[in-house]
Amino acid sequence: MSPLLIRICAIALISLTTLGAQAASVDVDLRLAAQLHRTGETRQAIAIWERWADQGDTDAAYNLALIHHHADGVALDLATAMRWYRVAAERGDKVSQIQIGLMYQLGQGVEADAEEAHRWFTMHRKHHFHHANSPQMLAWRQQALALIEQSELQEQRLLAQKNSAQIIAELRQRAQPQPAFDAAQLAASGH
Repeated sequence: MSPLLIRICAIALISLTTLGAQAASVDVDLRLAAQLHRTGETRQAIAIWERWADQGDTDAAYNLALIHHHADGVALDLATAMRWYRVAAERGDKVSQIQIGLMYQLGQGVEADAEEAHRWFTMHRKHHFHHANSPQMLAWRQQALALIEQSELQEQRLLAQKNSAQIIAELRQRAQPQPAFDAAQLAASGH
């Protein structure tokens, strides 16, 4: 083997070993955090999850979102849950994307927004089109579209009621008897 090929192989082996060691370290730490959380040591678990989430680990960010969303060992904090779901979702975690869609659909920690919910439900479709027709995704999408349609119908109904009230008021005003003009008033008006 040539010296150049030996060097390339050595560099590749070192790189793979380093990546493997880091991945193993993440797994070990995440398992430790889960165990700490189960035994009531949630503060220590959060410290581990936050460290890895800040370094780009999607699972750690999702775990932080989950415990805050369901008040599991911490106080219920939907804003913090949304923040960590967004971190995971922006890194491509489709479960977090769907969860954000649900939070917008139900108005959990954010103002209910059917269009934003629909956007989050369908965000991953371009990258994960093979899931587009899953029964759960179809049901959520149909529910979001139904909410959008319901909102639009409600707006149309309110506008129609407002317009109807104006028309009725005008018709009532026209139906009021008009004072009779006498000849002097007609002459004064120039007719």
